[in-house]
This record gives sequence, C-alpha cells and structure tokens, in this order.
Amino acid sequence: MDQVRRTNHQQARPTFAELFTPKLVTVLREGYTAAHFRADAIAGLTVAIVALPLSMAIAIASGVTPERGLYTSIVGGFIISALGGSRFQIGGPAGAFIVLVAATVARVGVDGLLLATMMAGVFLLAIGYLRLGTYIKFIPYPVTVGFTAGIAVIIFSGQITELFGLTLAGKEPGPLVPKLMALSEAAGTINPAATFVAVLTIATIVFLKRWRPKWPAMLIAIGLASLAVALFALPAETIGTRYGGIPRSLQWPAFPPIGIDRMVDVLPDAVAFALLGAIESLLSAVVADGMTGRRHRSNCELVAQGFANIASALFGGICATGTIARTATNVRAGAHGPVAGMVHSAILLVLMLVAAPLASYIPLAALAGVLAVVCWNMFEKQAFATLLRTSSGDALVLMATFLIVVFRDLTEGIVVGFALGSILFIDRMAKSIAVEADQPLVPDDIADRASTYDSSEASDADTVVYRISGAFFFGAASTVGTVLDRIADQRKNFILDCSAVPFFDSTAANVIEGAAHKARRAGVRFIIAGAAPQTRRMLINHGVKRPLVTYAASIRDARAQLKAPDG
Repeated sequence: MDQVRRTNHQQARPTFAELFTPKLVTVLREGYTAAHFRADAIAGLTVAIVALPLSMAIAIASGVTPERGLYTSIVGGFIISALGGSRFQIGGPAGAFIVLVAATVARVGVDGLLLATMMAGVFLLAIGYLRLGTYIKFIPYPVTVGFTAGIAVIIFSGQITELFGLTLAGKEPGPLVPKLMALSEAAGTINPAATFVAVLTIATIVFLKRWRPKWPAMLIAIGLASLAVALFALPAETIGTRYGGIPRSLQWPAFPPIGIDRMVDVLPDAVAFALLGAIESLLSAVVADGMTGRRHRSNCELVAQGFANIASALFGGICATGTIARTATNVRAGAHGPVAGMVHSAILLVLMLVAAPLASYIPLAALAGVLAVVCWNMFEKQAFATLLRTSSGDALVLMATFLIVVFRDLTEGIVVGFALGSILFIDRMAKSIAVEADQPLVPDDIADRASTYDSSEASDADTVVYRISGAFFFGAASTVGTVLDRIADQRKNFILDCSAVPFFDSTAANVIEGAAHKARRAGVRFIIAGAAPQTRRMLINHGVKRPLVTYAASIRDARAQLKAPDG
C-alpha cells in the first residue's frame, strides 16, 4: 500500500514544463475572447493611471531620475506579466526597494545599481529554476508585517524634506536617527508653498478614496497640485526645475560597466535585491490569490522576475518586482489575465512618448505626498495591533523585525525575525507534547456503544468535512491553504475539524481568515469544530468570528447546527 501511495505521489508531481509555463499561455489555452481583452484593457488602463505618478515618485525617492521608474514599469512590468506565474501580478518599481536602491546609488552610483540589478536578476533565475521559491513561503506572518511596517516608516522619513520643502545644511543622512536630527536642525527652512502642495495632494487623495473610490485619486491629486503651482506661480520645486523633465522615448539597451572587482563590490546589494524581490513578488502574488481564489506558480514567477530585472537594467531601469497595491488595483478593475499587465506597460510607454513635457510641471512635494499616502497604507495597522495583543511570542518576532528594519538593516530584520520565529516554533512544539498516564502500548478492544448510526454523516452531498492533524504553523500554511481553496466546490456547508491540532500560530490564523472570507463570498457556511480554547482565542483575535464562522465542540455538534431550524 505504501509503495502504491509513493508511486501515485510521484506520478502527480508536475513536470518542468508545467511548473514553468507562463500564466499567459495558460490563459490563452483556456480560450481568450474579445470580452476578455476588453476587461484586460480597462484594467490595464486603470493600473497605468495609478502607476504613472507612483513610478516617478519611487524613482526620485530612490535617488535616481524619474524616467528610470517609468522604464522599470514599462520594460520590467511587461516581462513580469508576459512570463510570470501569476494571472494578475503587476510589476514595476516598489516602495520596499527605496531604501536599498538609495543606499546602493549613494555608494556605487547608478552604473553600480544597474549592475547589481542585473546580478539580482540572475540570482532570481537561479532561485526559480532550482525551485527554491517554494521555501520563501516559510517566512512567518509577523515577519512580513513587521518588515512592511518598518519599510513604511523609513520611506516616510525620507519624504519629510520634500513634504515641507526643507533646505538641509548638507547631504541627507541615510540612518533614521541622524536623519531626524538633520531634519530638526532644518526646521526653520520650511517652505510654505511646498507644504501647501503636499497637504493639498494628500487631502485630495484621501477625499477621493473616500467619496469617489473609482476615480484615479493619485493622478487627479498630482494634476491639481501641478495646476496650482503653475497658476499661482508657487515657489515649489518641480521635476522640470530639478531634473529638466523626462525624455520622450526609451533609451537603447546597453550593459553597464562590468568587471570582477565591480561585481564583487555590488554583490551584497544584488543579494539583497534578489531576496527582497522574491519576498515582495510572492507576497503580492499571494494577495492576488486571496482576492481571486486562483493559485500562482511561485518558481515560474521568480523566473519572470529574474528576466524582468535583467531587461530593466539593460534599458536603464531600477529593480522590478511585483507590487501589491497595483496588483490589487488590477484585480479590482476586473482583469481577466496577464494581458492586463502588458497593456498597463504599453499605455505607460504611450503616455511617456506623448505627455512627457507635462511631467516637468509636477511638484516634488506632490510626489512626496503620494508616497506619504502609500506609506500609510503599507503600514498594516490592524494586523500590527492584532499580533501585539494575540501572543507574546508573535509580538516579540514582530517588534524585533520592525525595530531592526527601522534602525539597522532590511536583510538583518528578515533574518532575525525568521530566526526568532523558528525558535518560537520549536518552543511551541516542545510545549505541545502531552504524556497520558496509564496508556497501554497496544490499546484493548472496546465494546460498541449504544448509538444510532446516521448515514447522512457519510453521504451529505451539501457538506464537506476537512480535518487538520498536527501543528498548523507557518511552515504548513501553504499546504493547508491550497486544500482550503476548494471549500466552495459545489458544497453549501464546510466543517473544519481542528480537534487534532495542538496549536495555531498567527500565519495559520491568517490562512483560516482568508478561507473564511472566501467561503462567505461563495455563500458557504463555515463551521470550526473541536478547536481548543487557546486556538479559538487566536482565531477570534484575527477576526475569525461571527458572521464569518461559527464554532462547535465537535463534528457531531457542527452537523447538529446545520440541522437546526436556523441553520
């Protein structure tokens, strides 16, 4: 029997071609109609409008000229959509890279940045083809929340100079504490015009997001701020006054200077780009999966990220990766597949060719205001607070990651957070071992209990029961999440038996929350049976409660709930 199971398992393993076939090919094989293209074109236009100001803002914050952000979205974004393993991923420059890119430019210049980006692309190709992307999902949830929050704080601190139009005595320091000290010394140089432009931009975005959520808030805010500066001749610095505008074409592909010594010099930067790019892109793909119920192919996605970074550097762009906010916008806009991302890149190219002169009028304070809103959204406030109050162990991992990212280094934050998460898991596993007294090695036969057999428990076509056995932690979250994706498959009721689960961690609770939301959208009733008190507290703290789910002491009690008049 074991040999048969092993044989079946081996036969079920996907082939190389199945693993690395782009989702674009999959979508085309399914049958791609004019209606699908129309949906993708609308979604691509929507995302391009969002990406236009963001790409330039991220490039400027990264210490390079604004057109390099557009190059990244056009070239890198197109390749990520065309070759990637996610249907909905939108690629381009990401806020998470701002700190790393700015530090690299300051140390080795733009040529060094381009070489590091190309090398990171090669590393991503290796990670993908060696199928190591599977293991990136083992990063615990508190690490990703702490890391993202730390990035948000660092990016915002880097925008304070532009938000208030400050004039610093020297070059702005990179580390947070010296940066804040330098900013406080320059407090007397506040430019009221720049401050007004930044406030106008932020207020417009917030207002439109609340009252007209379908409107392109960021683009409208940038346009309004630019109009105000031009009409009233406000003394606020613009892209034109600082950079002389942006070119109206892509630059010809060219290799940066390459040499052994130069490659060794930028190797740490390339490794950091590859690590962060892999985490950011797969996290974005997971978000898209949660919104759509689809499944991405992680290693195929990393291969696409590798090709995208190599091509982006050849055309003068910076690091490209999957972007969570733009990917979510793509899904909400009704995209059908990867063509939407390709259309987004094509529209950005057309806008750059046609409207490049208008970019000269964009105030830098307005772009800083856009990034300030991005930082506010990046900081997952609810998740951060939930992890702090749920478990002391998760709070330790979260705060260690957050503080190290803010005050030390991004890569160190991830490594330390992952190490602490692993130690916490080992400690929880040790505490989950229970020893029962008077338990024989071979249990005796016992008499049948007098009870009526209910055949509906085995034949109810409207109800499916899944049982989880063993520790449900971040390492098992992906496997269980894949199974839970099937909950809406022609069933009305879903019972999740957790009686054999010694503990849940926050990553597992996050997976259950996503499954519960999906069940609610599909009209499936979700009941959790047999959860221990500490497990139930963990789930409730993460929002897994009524009306998303109900709880029952056992599977039999859960079925009784379904048979009740109000069930």
